[in-house]
Amino acid sequence: MSDTIAMINLVLRIATPAVMLISVVLCFLSLSFGRRDEHALIALDDEDNNIRYPVLFWENTLGRSRNSDIRVPDATVSRDHAVLLRREEGWFITDTDSKSGVFVNGEKTQGRHPVFVGDRIKVGMTTLTLRRADDPTEANQRLKVSPPKQRNTVSCSLILTIITILIGILSAEGLLCSGSFSALPHAVIFCVLMWLFYTISVRLFQRRSFELEALALMLSGTGIMLNAFHDQKQAYMQLIALVLGIMVYCFMLWFMEIPDRVMKWRIIIAILAIGALLLTLAIGKSLNGAKNWIIIGPISVQPSEFAKIALIFVGASTLDYLQTRKNLFGFILFIGVCIGIFFLMSDFGTALIFFVTFLVISFMRSGDFKTVILAIAAALLGVFLILTFKPYIAERFQAWTHVWEFADSAGYQQVRTFIYSASGGLFGVGLTRGYLQYVFASESDLVFGLASEEMGLITALLMSITIGGFMIYARAVTTRSRSAFYSIAACTSGGLLVCQAALNIFGVTDILPLTGVTLPFVSYGGTSMIACWGLLSFIKAADERTYSQKKAKIPANALPRDPVKQ
Repeated sequence: MSDTIAMINLVLRIATPAVMLISVVLCFLSLSFGRRDEHALIALDDEDNNIRYPVLFWENTLGRSRNSDIRVPDATVSRDHAVLLRREEGWFITDTDSKSGVFVNGEKTQGRHPVFVGDRIKVGMTTLTLRRADDPTEANQRLKVSPPKQRNTVSCSLILTIITILIGILSAEGLLCSGSFSALPHAVIFCVLMWLFYTISVRLFQRRSFELEALALMLSGTGIMLNAFHDQKQAYMQLIALVLGIMVYCFMLWFMEIPDRVMKWRIIIAILAIGALLLTLAIGKSLNGAKNWIIIGPISVQPSEFAKIALIFVGASTLDYLQTRKNLFGFILFIGVCIGIFFLMSDFGTALIFFVTFLVISFMRSGDFKTVILAIAAALLGVFLILTFKPYIAERFQAWTHVWEFADSAGYQQVRTFIYSASGGLFGVGLTRGYLQYVFASESDLVFGLASEEMGLITALLMSITIGGFMIYARAVTTRSRSAFYSIAACTSGGLLVCQAALNIFGVTDILPLTGVTLPFVSYGGTSMIACWGLLSFIKAADERTYSQKKAKIPANALPRDPVKQ
């Protein structure tokens, strides 16, 4: 009988990474198929030179620069002359501090100026007429604009069914290993929550895709099941955090639907974030060497996790704002204050995540490597000064790359992670049968090692690949985002998740110093779970399908008019 149970257990341990792999592949294939081909929204006609410029995006740079979305080869046009953008109210053009200005029907514009089909826009010595993309002009016939193509996507209900099977496999495996049904309620609650979220998303919010949410749910569910067999109370807390995270995710998608609304709230968000960090510095509790927790009774909150979301809100921006206000002073001031507070908290992991995120946003805003190099140089100088005047900080990292020499002190966690992860092999020793569970922070900081030991190296790597896939997908969807805000926010969010995962994985494997950050969606930690769902919403918002089912009003200035009669 024991041999039969052992064989079934082995089959389940092999099935876990196989089913997870199927889920990951189907999700990313569906995300790839679901993207439409580019097609023109409107067009600008240079009738004097018989040239048509297709307008492909919601926000378009117009100028002489090679990097402009609409490049006008006219020496009198500035390199970054204007921004042509679309909002729910219609189309607008903004002069971005050009030398000669922008004229619409002979009138010089100031700020955002509405433009209508048939309007004549003058930049430099070039006059462009706004046309519908499907106007039967001679230039349009030569352009041969192809109609949009929508490829078939994989059924999201099929993907969720496979994830449900994955949770069932983990439940059965844990049952065979522990002989207890203690984790069964967690599995049932999670599956009900997952399908309820899917139904609400598709029926109520009319979302056309659910692949990103499915991937995040797969990671969250795996982490919850891994936790449920070790600490049921923690697993229930993680389920509550998952519900709160989904609520934050839905709210942020609504909030970001209108980019201009976000721009109005950016300063308030920055003030609230700094205020929360200062409050933590004043009344926060120090845990594991970092004073980054606010504990009120049974509730503990880590405000630095929410500050990551605020960082993206403050750093991302719409294209017309970027072109007219290129300096990064306000953003640099915000990031400098936050990183300074993190150092006072001794929260070096979050400080490093903030700095890497700052580099990503700075480059995407300015496109200038010199800005990034200058920021890195300033950071290195700051680290040198800190280690010079506060040498005790360096003692926290003395075991880095020498953990075996500190196996019973500073390197205790990494050494045990090495040993027990290796014992797990490709398919793990089975849930509850690992020894890393007895090491402090095994479900949070060391969760990659715990997953490697009990679920196997393949499963742990699949989790890492999934998180890395968020960044790859974020970069892919930004070319069709409705706003530069979405593009910057999505890439930054994906980069932040990857950076956090790298610090967690490479920290426990001694490639990088152990900084105590969590593995996104998988590690135990309610605040981290909520923040990760908030970060995921930035990537979701960049997908053009997210808001395509909304019943949009017909923009008043989208209707054709005769410019001669105005």
